[in-house]
Amino acid sequence: MNAAALKQWIANGKLDEKFAVLYGKEQIPAQKARYIEAVDAFVGLYGDRNNLTLFSAPGRTEIAGNHTDHNHGRVVAASVNLDVIAVVSANETGTIRIQSKGYKMDTVEISDMEIKPEEDNKAIALIRGVVSRFQQKGFAVCGLDAYTTSNVLKGSGLSSSAAFEVLVGTILNYTANNGAVSPVEIAKYSQYAENVYFGKPSGLMDQMASSVGSAITIDFADTENPIIEKMDFDLNDMGCALCIVDVGGNHADLTHEYAAIPAEMKAVAAFFGKEVLRGVTYRELLDNAPAIREKCGDRAFLRAFHFINENERVGEIVEAIRKKDYETFQKLIIESGNSSFRYLQNVYASSAPQEQGMSVALAIAEKVLSGCGAWRVHGGGFGGTTQNFVPFEKVEEFRREIEGVFGEGSCHILSIRPLGGTQVL
Repeated sequence: MNAAALKQWIANGKLDEKFAVLYGKEQIPAQKARYIEAVDAFVGLYGDRNNLTLFSAPGRTEIAGNHTDHNHGRVVAASVNLDVIAVVSANETGTIRIQSKGYKMDTVEISDMEIKPEEDNKAIALIRGVVSRFQQKGFAVCGLDAYTTSNVLKGSGLSSSAAFEVLVGTILNYTANNGAVSPVEIAKYSQYAENVYFGKPSGLMDQMASSVGSAITIDFADTENPIIEKMDFDLNDMGCALCIVDVGGNHADLTHEYAAIPAEMKAVAAFFGKEVLRGVTYRELLDNAPAIREKCGDRAFLRAFHFINENERVGEIVEAIRKKDYETFQKLIIESGNSSFRYLQNVYASSAPQEQGMSVALAIAEKVLSGCGAWRVHGGGFGGTTQNFVPFEKVEEFRREIEGVFGEGSCHILSIRPLGGTQVL
């Protein structure tokens, strides 16, 4: 389909049903305009083509299991109605060109999969890493031209990098492999790209939630074969809106802060002769506390303490969701947030203690929502966003108080998206 036909297809409502699933009915007009704008941008870059296709990969919200995935723990996460979209045309040049709105074009030759240190922390490393993993696993890759645009808040804990990785994997899956690669495998290839090529030691939760979609619980005891279960998690049934507050922090130059968390947890695991903390009990941790503190340090001990208790808490949260016991769910979410603040210590960066926007947002949330909602650090932490479950009758008050401090538009009301990475057309 060429650009004119594709734009007419969108304008005439042929994708309205798909847009309603991905974004909600009220967002259909805005999404139609967004996709048409993306088609025009593609044509401006590459010229018209007769084989244009559309793709989408969502951001994600972590509901439970803060920093447990990288030590083979359990999590609850969900894809959300913010995403990265792409207009794509396959080519036969052996070259992948991806232009993301607001950034320079990234160009990767599929014959060159060498890891390049100068690409650390850059989108081109994610592209190269995903392509490399497809090749390593025996799947086809192809040249392509793409234009992408994202409304996943960068540095927000909604995992814009995971959404981009999953988008690239989804494009290769449908463009070169007829959809033969499962969402779980795409998530694994995306994590590989982020760990090995991008240089960030992330766990697998972000990519899995973006690729699989909907609300899911994942057990990473066996990371090669994670146990994934979709969950019936209805915010309307709970009577709450999911409000993500952007405190204006930025994840740039904080890779060392993130890297220290799994490193310190694994140092404690190594004390017990293990690679990861999964399987170490609270009793074992406490009985060996003096030696752990001496060998690994107090912060490592506290982060291990968080992991063991958070991993157990995930099971309790899953049970509360299954029973639709939302009072217990909210209580456990607050406990999870307090554990992250006190023991995991990822609410603000130790290298920048004067910058504590997330602490401010959590303080406001506790004041407004005490006794009727829940609040916690969201995602990786160290700035970025907070997650809040706000009763519908409190939404306007909550938004007013938050935006009075962090500015108009800092409070984002999201919904859970039922689909992960997908070919839209």
